[in-house]
Amino acid sequence: MSSKINVLQVIPKLGYGGAETGCFDLAHFLNENNCKSYLVTSGGPLLKYINRKKVKVIRLPVQSKNPILILLNSIVLIFIIFFLNINIVHARSRAPAWSCLFATKITRRKFVTTFHGTYNFKSSLKKWYNSVMVRSDLIIAGSNFIFSHIQKNYSTYLNKEKKFLVIFRGINTEYFNPKKIKDSDKTLLRKKWKIDNDKKVILLPGRLTGWKGQEMFIDSIRNLKENSPDLNFIAVILGSDQGRKIFKKKLIRLVEQHRLNNEVLFIEHLELMPIAYEISDVVVSTSIEPEAFGRVSVEAQAMEKPILASNIGGSNETIINEKTGFLFEAGNSKNLSEKLGEILNLSEVTRNGIGAEGRKNVKVKFNVEKMCNTTYSEYKKLINA
Repeated sequence: MSSKINVLQVIPKLGYGGAETGCFDLAHFLNENNCKSYLVTSGGPLLKYINRKKVKVIRLPVQSKNPILILLNSIVLIFIIFFLNINIVHARSRAPAWSCLFATKITRRKFVTTFHGTYNFKSSLKKWYNSVMVRSDLIIAGSNFIFSHIQKNYSTYLNKEKKFLVIFRGINTEYFNPKKIKDSDKTLLRKKWKIDNDKKVILLPGRLTGWKGQEMFIDSIRNLKENSPDLNFIAVILGSDQGRKIFKKKLIRLVEQHRLNNEVLFIEHLELMPIAYEISDVVVSTSIEPEAFGRVSVEAQAMEKPILASNIGGSNETIINEKTGFLFEAGNSKNLSEKLGEILNLSEVTRNGIGAEGRKNVKVKFNVEKMCNTTYSEYKKLINA
């Protein structure tokens, strides 16, 4: 076997989510560390940023949950594994993981999975479908919360002889760096979004979906406006509806019903997220169901911004309450509005102190270099086992 490790990562679509950006970062890291890096995906907006000299991309319909396509994908993967002499196949979602499982069984190559979410399992069939993520030689959980979730719900599928560990998701702290943002960029974004310079900005990033808590957030903004009439602010809900048109209309009607048209702004998408964080006075994560990791909380801290997040899931691990950010009672709009009022009234010195501690926290625990180094180290252990 060649001393160089050939790694094939498989992900349904290369978008801007945590799983996707982690896959993207690791793909480039591997090339820079004496590995051949390959990526199988159906497509996605992040593809245009891949350095094709470092990472070879193969397009397959691995986003499909159709059993026939899953089987066909596994056959194609078998040929890819043999032809490219792949040592490790790393799957990051359930449908492609089934294809990878079949392919690695036949080719006798090492199989790695990263368990990125809690996944719905209302039926025994669905739980069995999800269980593919713990059928690998190396199971990676993105947080301690996910690690506990797997142990609690998938213990019957876990093989004690296989390795199971936590590797925290990491972000690029050079990309999410307030010192890299120009004043002109901030001015342009405020102008584009029509936000006056004297307005405080509350930022809620995340795709528009019920469990992300946008309805509860709008209710908290209503409370904030009623209880702090002199507070000059705007709440930016930044995220795509991803086809959930009815849900977005519901949110818009809620804003109109509460007469918050001047206080709530909907923005569909922004590629340069660090600028959005930089013009914000406080960043909010309002999930009413547990986040597997909570990327927004980490990105906000890296940008030295106060983060206010639900006290469930991964945010309990990524935020040091009242030191690098703040936690509120999940689903409680009144508690959220009270905390928002308190944060917006903090002195600049206090906010700057929280911001500095937040960035320090991320650089120590959640930076992309640590995530990639740890994953690469586990790959080598797996090959040499």
